[in-house]
Parts: sequence; C-alpha cells; structure tokens
Amino acid sequence: MTNPISGFQLPQAISSAGAGNTQGPKEWGFVETLRGAIDQAEQLQGTADEKVSALLEGNGMDVHSAMIAVEKADLSFQLMMQVRNKIVAAYQEISRMQF
Repeated sequence: MTNPISGFQLPQAISSAGAGNTQGPKEWGFVETLRGAIDQAEQLQGTADEKVSALLEGNGMDVHSAMIAVEKADLSFQLMMQVRNKIVAAYQEISRMQF
C-alpha cells in the first residue's frame, strides 16, 4: 500500500493489513498509530530546526534544503492539527449522544 504522504510511513501491521497479510509483527491500535505520527512530526520539526540553524550559522547548508525541511515540518504539523480537530469533533459528537 503506497502512502501519498511521504513524510509519514504506515507501520508494517497497518500497511500489510490491506494486502490480506494476517501475520503482522504487531497489532497496532489507534493510540500507537497516533503516537507514531506525532513522533514523526516531531522528528521533522527537529530536522527543520537543525537545517535552519546550520543555514544561519553559515555551515554550508543551502537555502533550498532548509526551506524544504521547514515546509515538510509545517505540513506535518498542519496534518496533526487536522487530526486533532477531527478527534475533538468526534468526542464532542459522542458526548452529545443520549443513552
């Protein structure tokens, strides 16, 4: 299963689930998947910080690489914010339900 967002890699258990593979290394739940995505967003932010610092210090970093890293970090942050918004909306919808 190809992932359209190259910055985020699906865990092996999730990506092979669509292919009918039932022998995944570990069953991933929603929380683990969310934590993995947050960790990847943090890694992209750290990479962007390092590249911008290297650019400002004049350590041979080119502007294009730094800007690409910053944009990847920004897109991953925006994606995580949209996921958070969907989770909050789902929680609010559930809390409005009457049992």
